[in-house]
Amino acid sequence: MESKISDVVMSLTGRDRERLFMVIYAEPEYLYLADGRLRRVERPKKKKRKHTLFIGENETRAAVRLRNGEKVSNSEIRRSLEEYIKAAGGAD
Repeated sequence: MESKISDVVMSLTGRDRERLFMVIYAEPEYLYLADGRLRRVERPKKKKRKHTLFIGENETRAAVRLRNGEKVSNSEIRRSLEEYIKAAGGAD
C-alpha cells in the first residue's frame, strides 16, 4: 500500500532499522518521517519509499491535524505512536 501523510511506517534499512515513524510529508519517491524522539518534527528523516514498510493508517488526533495541514508537536507524535502500538496489541 502506498504510504501517505500520517501513516505509520517501519524503517527497513539504516541505523533506524525496525523503528516506527509517522509520515510527516510525502513526495513521489521520498517520505519525511518523525518519531518525536530521535527524529523530531523540525528535522524529519528523508527516506526512500522502498526502504520503508507500511504498518497502518493512524487515526489519532495528531494524525488528523497532520492531514489538515496543521502543525504538530513532537510530544503529539510520540503520544500518537504509543497509542498506535497499544491499539495494535503492544507489537514492537
